[in-house]
Amino acid sequence: MSMMRILIEPVVRAALLEDLGRAGDITTEAVVPPEATVEAVVVARQAGVLAGLDASLLAFELLDPTLRIERRCLDGARISRGYAVAHISGRAHGVLGAERTALNILSRMSGIATATRALADAIAGYKARIICTRKTTPGLRTLEKEAVRLGGGANHRFGLDDAMLIKDNHIAMAGGVHAALERAKCHAGHLIKIEIEVDTLDQLAEALEVGVDAVLLDNMNPETLRRAVAMVDGRAITEASGRITLETAAAVAATGVDLISCGWITHSAPLLDLGLDIAG
Repeated sequence: MSMMRILIEPVVRAALLEDLGRAGDITTEAVVPPEATVEAVVVARQAGVLAGLDASLLAFELLDPTLRIERRCLDGARISRGYAVAHISGRAHGVLGAERTALNILSRMSGIATATRALADAIAGYKARIICTRKTTPGLRTLEKEAVRLGGGANHRFGLDDAMLIKDNHIAMAGGVHAALERAKCHAGHLIKIEIEVDTLDQLAEALEVGVDAVLLDNMNPETLRRAVAMVDGRAITEASGRITLETAAAVAATGVDLISCGWITHSAPLLDLGLDIAG
């Protein structure tokens, strides 16, 4: 069993249990004979970037291990409208029972990958990379962050224990940028990176005086970002954040920042429409 499967199987199993409830698929049980078999395809209803296919197909496998499942596309591929990404055949009860769980996962992850790809394409030619945040759906972070990578982005922290990110509330509670950074450095192990969020160039200057691995430049306009990048002068990784959209991403990338973080690609990306069609 692969490492990724170990991570995603509990998520997919929980999603199936949520949908099947206490009595299972009572509609299919009533309407479809138990011996009925089907041939089905998972089809893209619109163009985009595919993500979550392995997790999606796992829903069918968990519900009925006898189903024959054929992947016809790799995660991360650009798909066109009408493209069949998988073929499933076997007992109808398993196919119909897992259909919605599978499509929910596939449509959401493909939507995230598609949104990320659009942003990555918008800043092509600049050194900046699109990264995600911890603004993910509870329980789905592993899948959603993988979807970001498949869309051409990169990942920020997976959780609070990956690295230290000192935000505005931490600074307020510590009594300032200097105090917050000094405390962080006293507690960080030799492998722990420290990033601090700054809203002004004065805060940035204070952070650079103490020393820091990365700076999150929050809600700064392009001109201020350019000045911030010049101030940093390669001494720390620069990350721009704050309601960055497809329309504004290129202007932000042009300032010379290393990273552009976007929370909306995981919390608000539109679903990519995929469906399941049964032959005949």
